[in-house]
Amino acid sequence: MTRIIAGEFGGRKLAVPKVGTRPTTDRVREAIFSRLDHADALRGSHVLDLYAGSGALGLESLSRGAAEATFVESATPAVRIVEGNIKELGLGTRAAVVREHVLPFLERTTKTFTLAFLDPPYDIADGDLVAALAALAPRLDPGVPVVLEVSTRKRLPEWPRGLQLMQSKAYGETTVHFAERVR
Repeated sequence: MTRIIAGEFGGRKLAVPKVGTRPTTDRVREAIFSRLDHADALRGSHVLDLYAGSGALGLESLSRGAAEATFVESATPAVRIVEGNIKELGLGTRAAVVREHVLPFLERTTKTFTLAFLDPPYDIADGDLVAALAALAPRLDPGVPVVLEVSTRKRLPEWPRGLQLMQSKAYGETTVHFAERVR
């Protein structure tokens, strides 16, 4: 079961796709959001949730005070799940779902964001991940946090110009990398 941990929707259950995604565990989400809360990165933020899956990261952000969230997911079943979770929580115009692959979305959007999550499939090719990170950097202002979840077995990705790794922390099979947009 996946649920929202804290905030306006704390305790509410979220639907998750039956196959094709790996929901972030409560323990990992709590660690991520503890750090983001401490940095005051959530209140009023414009969140980008890439490889959204169930939308748990963006929805947790909205529950904790984010102004809006954009969810990018290419798998139709997952898109339907995110849309259903948004409707169930009554988020209306605060949340938008884009059914598209991450790289083309980042290359075409002109919108900027103040918090970004990437939770790609564990088997994503290194080159695809680096390309997504490079395309993400121009969509962020300096100082904006970027949270990347990958398999602990995956080697540290190359961080493109414009993004600087700040810290990495392993939680069992998941490693969370915290980065920041730099000039």
